[in-house]
Amino acid sequence: MTKAKNVQEYIVQQQERIAANPTCGTSHYNLAVALIGLKKYDEAEKELFNSLECSPTLVEAYAQLGGICMQNGDYDGCMHYNQQAVKIRKNFAEGYGNIGFIYLQKGNVEEAIKFLEKAVSINPNFIQAYATLANAYLMQGLIDKSIQTNLQVLEIESNFAVAHNNLSIAYLEKKEYDLARKHCNKAISLGYKVPDEIIAELNSVD
Repeated sequence: MTKAKNVQEYIVQQQERIAANPTCGTSHYNLAVALIGLKKYDEAEKELFNSLECSPTLVEAYAQLGGICMQNGDYDGCMHYNQQAVKIRKNFAEGYGNIGFIYLQKGNVEEAIKFLEKAVSINPNFIQAYATLANAYLMQGLIDKSIQTNLQVLEIESNFAVAHNNLSIAYLEKKEYDLARKHCNKAISLGYKVPDEIIAELNSVD
């Protein structure tokens, strides 16, 4: 089949594949991802359930269902689907990362750290999990670990704005103001909205 020129054409292609082979879980999944891209969450959810009916071990579908729950502010639903995913595939880094993120949102920082550390141990290039882990370390007062983790993020992607923002906060905590300003300015230059109180604090110190 020829490569789709746009999302609508891609959707038609996946629908044609499903019509030809209704039990292909991957085609249902691919269709769902395209529908999510168009913010058609109800239709996407239906296709994700179809994909799991055809391919029960397609853990990426559970992660996408969790993402739809997150979109609706349903953290418990998101947690449930990602727990299902890691139960099926023990080394599914994205599932552990999502569980860690939910624990952090719920204020359970210790559990968040446990799952986020698991995620990055499986996938050492999982930037989002590293950044969330660095944030969790910061919340626990583990400033040096937070700095080290953010620097690991920047080794993977030097222009990852969230890591620069986190570093500015961590260095501010350590009273290393020049480094804090450097990373604050970098985050801003990358289009990140650094909290006003951080900028104000940096402006108030020498």
